[in-house]
Amino acid sequence: MKVKEGFVVCRVGGKTVAAASGELSAQFNGMITLNETGELLFNRLMKGTTEEELAMLLVGEYGITAEQAKADVSAFLAPLERAGVLLR
Repeated sequence: MKVKEGFVVCRVGGKTVAAASGELSAQFNGMITLNETGELLFNRLMKGTTEEELAMLLVGEYGITAEQAKADVSAFLAPLERAGVLLR
């Protein structure tokens, strides 16, 4: 799975956001506010990854259980999928 081409992650007003650029901005005209964990996951999604790899990234980064990491990844991905941000 991967974030659609054309998203950029940047800092705006002290917050980290993902925004569509170029032609993609005609399809997605909002911004996605990201906390530290969201930024980590979104940046990995920009390169292409799997849900399992994202979960293992959280386990390694934060020392949480695999079960908790999978739940956190699912909760993060759900709104991105609804918004049409991801390619599967």
